[in-house]
Amino acid sequence: GSRSRVQIFQGVVIRLQGEGVGRSFTVRKVSFGVGVERTFPLHSPIFEKIEIVTRGDVRRAKLYYLRNLRGKAAKIKERREA
Repeated sequence: GSRSRVQIFQGVVIRLQGEGVGRSFTVRKVSFGVGVERTFPLHSPIFEKIEIVTRGDVRRAKLYYLRNLRGKAAKIKERREA
């Protein structure tokens, strides 16, 4: 059919890749105890909006280490703006 609905995918951006129009990002979330990662093109017209909820305080560009962490250890500390 021609009907479509908005599907919200909220999680942690673990990677930004590429440059310009070909840039993409990977989002990770834990859904019903199972880790789910999806890669999206940044400049896709399919998106209604991309919203940054909070910014994390991390020292890495790629957060692949989060895949091996469970529970509170996988939580990212919120960045405080000075």
